[in-house]
Amino acid sequence: MVRSDAPSRIPLIAGGALLALLFAFPFIFDGPDNAYLMHVMITAFFYAILASSWSMLSGYAGQFSFGHMAFMGIGAYTTALFCHYFYLSPEPTGLCAEIQIGSTWLVVVDPIGVTSTTLTQDCLRQAMAGWGDTVQVTRMPVALGIVLGTLLGGLFGFLVGILVLRLRAAYLALFTLGFSEIVKATISAEIDITRGQAGMELPPLFEHGLTVFGRHFGPTDKIPPYFIMLGLLLACLAIMAWLARSKFGLFIRALREDTDAAAALGVNTTRYKVLVFTITTAMAASAGAVQAHYVGIVTPNMLFLLQTSLVVAMAVIGGLENFVAAAIGAIILQVALEMLRSNIEIGGYVIDMTVWRLVFFGILLMITLRFFRNGLIAPLITRFTRGHVAAETVARRQSGGAGEGAS
Repeated sequence: MVRSDAPSRIPLIAGGALLALLFAFPFIFDGPDNAYLMHVMITAFFYAILASSWSMLSGYAGQFSFGHMAFMGIGAYTTALFCHYFYLSPEPTGLCAEIQIGSTWLVVVDPIGVTSTTLTQDCLRQAMAGWGDTVQVTRMPVALGIVLGTLLGGLFGFLVGILVLRLRAAYLALFTLGFSEIVKATISAEIDITRGQAGMELPPLFEHGLTVFGRHFGPTDKIPPYFIMLGLLLACLAIMAWLARSKFGLFIRALREDTDAAAALGVNTTRYKVLVFTITTAMAASAGAVQAHYVGIVTPNMLFLLQTSLVVAMAVIGGLENFVAAAIGAIILQVALEMLRSNIEIGGYVIDMTVWRLVFFGILLMITLRFFRNGLIAPLITRFTRGHVAAETVARRQSGGAGEGAS
């Protein structure tokens, strides 16, 4: 009897088909008429990174954190500050001067950058024409700001991981919640540095566009950021999958089940708790940095507790202990929430779904917590993958039994 490998290939084929669909999506829905749909997908990938990395931190390692959006904000504001002081095109450096544009006077007061909240890049470009050689133009790659944001987010995650070594459950959640509020309050208060509630503008990912295989994409084209965010999501999922299958994954699951027992068995709980904080917060920071350049502005509003709750709910509905399910759940829910923005008319009565969509989201979360403790997506993935593994095992046993009978 010849054993078939088809059952074990089905999950791989399904995963490959899903990836092929995601890669083909921007070309199927190309054009200005579908720009909003592309924006929804890019935002969905952004939330998928946050939800999956939070799932690794809280679902796998049991470190329940309410500070994930703070680390995302650290990544976003790091690259924003970098671009504001070292990238603005053009940017005056080593200069204090008054600029008159029409009847308005603007003042450049910082020796290495622009701190006036009313000075925009357009005004600066106009002023450059009359300055001649009295300024220096500095250009640094956007990618460097994203890398710095990722590293700084991971560094703060490392520090927080050290501070919460002895905290568990509600104490850990409250500590990270307090940290998140401190970050938000600091960004809002330091107006001279972060511009407070006014926010900070950033250049696009490709300021002068991008040419690939003879096709030119403009700075506002959706296809390049789509693939960058998708690539970042796949990279994060690949790293987490590798970690979950390694000794690291085994040890952080031991932290979740019983930290004291894991320590008694020789697991360095300090090392692995700090590592899981560092890795997952760096992922959140990288997503925030890329999203900041895509959107073009960062504000303290992105750090509201509601945003953190949204990420947590996405992970819970998808599957708290399965980061792939959390990512898929985040994508589906983000698309669904955007679809529900449009009004619905029933019997001549118009329902404003911009408000009721959040009610729908809350009801779905309550149903999940009450009846589906492991989320809505994770059981489907588990059943699909394990079902085919079981079928393959039965086929092997039958093949072995047939071989023995023949002998």
